[in-house]
Amino acid sequence: MVIPPLVVAASRRAWRRQWLLLMNALAPADSSGRFRRRTSGFHGQCSAQHQHQGEPRYVLIVGESCPWAHRTWLVRQLKDLAQRVELSIVQPRPDAGRWVFAEPFEGCSQLQQLYRRAGAGAGERATVPLLWDRECESVVNNESAELIQQLDRLPPGPDALVSTLQPGPLEGLISTWSERLQWSVNDGVYRCGFARNQQAYEQASEALFANLGELDELLSDGRPWICGEALTLVDVRVFPTLARWEAAYQDLFLCSRRPLWHFPHLWDWRSRFYRLPPVAATCPSETWRQHYFSSLFPLHPSGILPPALSLAKLVEMRCPQPC
Repeated sequence: MVIPPLVVAASRRAWRRQWLLLMNALAPADSSGRFRRRTSGFHGQCSAQHQHQGEPRYVLIVGESCPWAHRTWLVRQLKDLAQRVELSIVQPRPDAGRWVFAEPFEGCSQLQQLYRRAGAGAGERATVPLLWDRECESVVNNESAELIQQLDRLPPGPDALVSTLQPGPLEGLISTWSERLQWSVNDGVYRCGFARNQQAYEQASEALFANLGELDELLSDGRPWICGEALTLVDVRVFPTLARWEAAYQDLFLCSRRPLWHFPHLWDWRSRFYRLPPVAATCPSETWRQHYFSSLFPLHPSGILPPALSLAKLVEMRCPQPC
């Protein structure tokens, strides 16, 4: 069957209009087609009181595939905060574009219902991570950058790997690297995947890989962590992005200018972080891949799931070749 050129052209225009509608609902962009992250709506602080009726007052709600939620989960693990902050994992429902609870939580089956109960407006998206206050029956905070700082300020548990991820002498360095890498790397992969045009994509890709190269060079001096000898929030911010590299960002988000093994020191850094005792439990990479490829319909309409090595196998590999 030969399809007339006019039909092909009309179909391409119609598909692009539909694609833009879907993309604008999924991820807003500025007038130049560059991805623009939405701001969060809740910015409260944790109270010093961490118990409510014999159980943790606070509940950290995360989605396994979300890198922003992952960073808060990592702080909870590294600081051993299980006795102070309960964990609840929601699952994506791709057909409806919603996060749902496996079992009703506070009488809600969907995360969106919990947001409405907390007073969120009709236009506010129900996102993770989310810190819920059982005592006040409301959302404390849903901004991951603020949550990781708040969680780190809580007293560590008896099996904590670190007492703090914000050592006083490194505060300035942590702040500088956090702001820089948030834009270029954490948001950078999304600015590649959600770019609306070639120019926006090229700009995002160039910035992303330039900063990965600088990180790799920084780690080439033998330091174990980005800020030196101490594990900090900077490492916590970067790991969820690089952990998902092969599972989602390299293929689905078109972050393919260079494979991660072209950055041997970053490759080793990722393996070192993954091997920290509390970390592997937060990294179901097969689940990440399924969630990304099934939920982000505008990026992958077929829903076909290509094969990929799990993160557990990748971190056991040496860098494939000298770079």
